[in-house]
Amino acid sequence: MYTSTSLSETLRHRRQKLAGLIDVPAVLWSGGSSSRNFPANTFPFRANSHFLYFGGIPLQNAAIRLEGGNLQLFIDEPHPSSALWHGETPTREEIATRIGADDARPMAELEDYLENAATVSVQDAATWTQQSQLLDRWILPKNQLEGIDLDLAKAIVCLRIIHDEAALVELRKAAVVSVEAHKKGMAETGKSRREAEVRAAMEAVIMGQNMTTAYTSIVTVHGEVLHNGHYYNALQPGDLLLVDVGAETETGWAADITRTWPVSGKFSPTQKDIYDIVLAAHDACIEKIVPGVEYGDIHLVAAMIIAEGLVDLGILQGKPEDLVKMDIHALFFPHGIGHLLGLDVHDMEDLGDLAGYEEGRKRSDRFGLSYLRLNRPLRAGMLVTIEPGFYQVPGILHDPKIRDQYQYIVNWERLQKFADVRGIRIEDDVLVTESGSEVLTAALPNQANDIEDLVMSEKTKQTKQNLS
Repeated sequence: MYTSTSLSETLRHRRQKLAGLIDVPAVLWSGGSSSRNFPANTFPFRANSHFLYFGGIPLQNAAIRLEGGNLQLFIDEPHPSSALWHGETPTREEIATRIGADDARPMAELEDYLENAATVSVQDAATWTQQSQLLDRWILPKNQLEGIDLDLAKAIVCLRIIHDEAALVELRKAAVVSVEAHKKGMAETGKSRREAEVRAAMEAVIMGQNMTTAYTSIVTVHGEVLHNGHYYNALQPGDLLLVDVGAETETGWAADITRTWPVSGKFSPTQKDIYDIVLAAHDACIEKIVPGVEYGDIHLVAAMIIAEGLVDLGILQGKPEDLVKMDIHALFFPHGIGHLLGLDVHDMEDLGDLAGYEEGRKRSDRFGLSYLRLNRPLRAGMLVTIEPGFYQVPGILHDPKIRDQYQYIVNWERLQKFADVRGIRIEDDVLVTESGSEVLTAALPNQANDIEDLVMSEKTKQTKQNLS
């Protein structure tokens, strides 16, 4: 966590930089909690990330007004009964002092300070409804930004896309805890019966550091389902377990790691063949990262290596460069190579493609490029993920039209030999530096033999205990 002094200094520096980019006041809401079935039983609260960037701490039902480098805090004092249910909470003035606010007022007075104010939407419905009513214009998630709101969003992107030192301290913390969670998951696999048990062991590591998960964990033997949120499947010898789990610090900064490991502790020959192709793509992409390189070109490096590897294995037929131009690789690698990472796991995607795409660019309609989340030249201070993968998605590969269309390009009979490879993804968090890159998650091994050792070490320990 920040100290109170370092927090207020960091926030002051950020809002001064914002003042140099826009000449209108900006008002950012934190958002509120949403109830499940009665008011006091709420879903977990997560403050809006733009609010967190300039406000620093996860306040509920608050707003900040930024103008000329100054910060006004708007938040109500806790209700007298709050101490009974929630314990003592800081006063408005105490919060203002902590974040370096120049002024602090109750929420009811916010309406008097909204003239010519720009904003961006918060995700919960109650708050964006309030934003729309108070500003007398539609402020909706994913709404097309216009006018001063668009100017504010562009300024926020300009600041948040390059991480300052305070942000990097938090991002490194998230990475360290995420690495430990993955190691725990590998160690627990040998004595777990279901995906849920591995998930529980990993999230316990994160919770033990007073952090939360940065997104819904993926812990699945069905890695071909890209955002699988189920954990009821049994762990069977021969299965691969694809695990995408990342921690989020108390102040909202995220990590994002994926590893794939064999439940038995040993990759089969076919699993190892595909794993090595994905790892080769992963390593080559990271090696190419330097300031100025196009992230889209990094994606194509992965696509080419995966195509080459599948040709070598006899799964694809043809010249790799031609296969990539035809988007054949996307039959098995349908998503982009990664995304921005920061206060959100897909950082600033609440602004649509404004952050991910350089101004003047738009998403391709090509199958192999349409899911690319980042299309910019890389700059020092950006944090991105690199996450190539291989998936046998039934909805794609079992489509009769696709099988007929590519009958002379995909060797379907040869592909059947790799039926024990449902999905493999290898993902790390990579900081672009002045001279190249730094992998913040490098402490977690990704070589196949190292992965096997981590999974097998606990299995061997358990076997020895059972025999003694």
